[in-house]
This record gives sequence, structure tokens and C-alpha cells, in this order.
Amino acid sequence: MKIILIGGKGTIGKKVGAHLARKHDVVTAGRSSGDVIVDMTSAESVRSMYEAVANVDAVVCIAGEARWAPLASMTEDDFYVGIRSKLMGQVNLVRIGQKYLSHGGSFTLTTGILADDPVDMTTSAAMVNGAIHSFVRAAALELKNGLRINAVSSGLVEDAVEKYADYFPGHNPVPMSKVCNGYVKSIEGKGTGQIIRIYDNC
Repeated sequence: MKIILIGGKGTIGKKVGAHLARKHDVVTAGRSSGDVIVDMTSAESVRSMYEAVANVDAVVCIAGEARWAPLASMTEDDFYVGIRSKLMGQVNLVRIGQKYLSHGGSFTLTTGILADDPVDMTTSAAMVNGAIHSFVRAAALELKNGLRINAVSSGLVEDAVEKYADYFPGHNPVPMSKVCNGYVKSIEGKGTGQIIRIYDNC
């Protein structure tokens, strides 16, 4: 299976990419590095990425940013960072990509626990994650050509504990092996319209 992995150089992307590469042909894509360059905030750049990679069977996105800040200090432009990048960037991967993927192909988007269990200073990130969940459920009803779509929503991952632990008090870190399996479930399984939650908060 040929898979485009957007965000393959990030904390989660590196581990997921290595795991998928054991069995599949993984083409990495990123804003500044990768096998192909793509700017998720630009629909034209997304289209160019698809034009550059032929015979794609699956698209996995583990990229996109959103502003973390106290709600009282957030401006409209602060909210648009997440809307343009993580939300519309992933929406455009699907909206444009549905014309390029092979029959029976799949899209796997990435959100996170903030959609269900937000923490301080995450109004924008939580909003974007929740919107992606709704998009996935609705898009699954309309995709043609046997295409599937799911989202992987992870809690605080082990590899990011040092950087983010203070933001997630009482959250048990999720092993990277579980996170990788969430992406495998989406790509190699038959489900569609699913939010694959990988949380460990008890």
C-alpha cells in the first residue's frame, strides 16, 4: 500500500511512519522537509502534492497547529491559526484528495483528547478537534469510490510527556505502541466515520 504521511517528522509522525514502513511504502510530506513538500494551509499546495505522488492508497495526516493561550487574551486571528491549519488543512486533504486516491483508499486525520477532555488554555485546539470529529462522521456518508475516513484521537503520548505534562495534570501517558496501532486500525481496517480514541485517564 502506498501511503502519504503528512507530518512524518514530528513526535508522533516519526514513530507512526517507522511502524507503517515495515509493511507499506510510506511517502513523507511536510512544510519544510520530506519526500514531498506541502503547505496544508494552501489548497493549491495540497493539490500539487497529490499531482506529484501517483497511485496513492492512503493519506495519513499527523500535522496542523492551533494556538494555545488563555481565552481572555485570544484574538480572532489566534483562532484562525487552528482553523486554517489543523482544521481546513485536513479538510482540504480530503476534499481535494478524494479525486486522487485509489479505489478503496482511506484518509486518517488526527485530533486529540482535547475534543473530549479539554484543559486550560485550549479553547482553540479543543474547538478544532471537535470540528474535525464532526467532519469525519459526515464526510464518511458521502465519499465515493469505496473511500473511507477516520480520525485518530490520542491522549498525552509518552514521547511528549516532558514537554506537555504540566498541561495535563492527572493524565496517564499513552504508550506510542498503542498510538501506532490506532493508525494501523484506521488504514488496514474496514471502518469508516470512526473516531479512534486512544485515551488512558483512569
